[in-house]
Amino acid sequence: MTPPLSLPLVERKRRQARQRIIQAAEELFLARGFDDVSVGDIAERAEVGRTTFFRHFGDKQEVVFAKEQELLETIAALCAQATADPEAYTRHFQLIEQHPELRDRDAAKTQQIADKLSGLLIHRGTDEATAIFAAQVALACYQTAKRLGNNPHTLVDETQAAFRRALTLGISTAETQTEPSAP
Repeated sequence: MTPPLSLPLVERKRRQARQRIIQAAEELFLARGFDDVSVGDIAERAEVGRTTFFRHFGDKQEVVFAKEQELLETIAALCAQATADPEAYTRHFQLIEQHPELRDRDAAKTQQIADKLSGLLIHRGTDEATAIFAAQVALACYQTAKRLGNNPHTLVDETQAAFRRALTLGISTAETQTEPSAP
């Protein structure tokens, strides 16, 4: 993925280095397995120094979840933009809730946003199935935050919390399934 040329050179180089680190880690994890790859291995493959690696990631585990973090940041930015004027946001959704035809239109518009998000992810190199799934998960997290209170002051935090809950669903289920049943 090449960053847009409209960004300053320093930002383009930063994004390119981050992307090389992610790509290198994915290749090495696939070839050797997660446990047999070190931060040094990833940095060397990405042609960056260890210091550059640690500017972008706290450890090699963070690299595994880099795309999820980017998605979370995109969702947060969208929510922040939507709620920049809290009073207008509240009036807007009060109006929508009063009219079934506006609720239908809102649902269609929200789906269009998810479709654009999946297109953006595909453009950034995510495979189509994952991009569509991730966009729908993002949409579900946003809808969850709206349904839990639709407060413009907490929408970003509630959406991020819903996203974190979604990321841990499989972990909670796996832990629950491995626990012995009570007699």
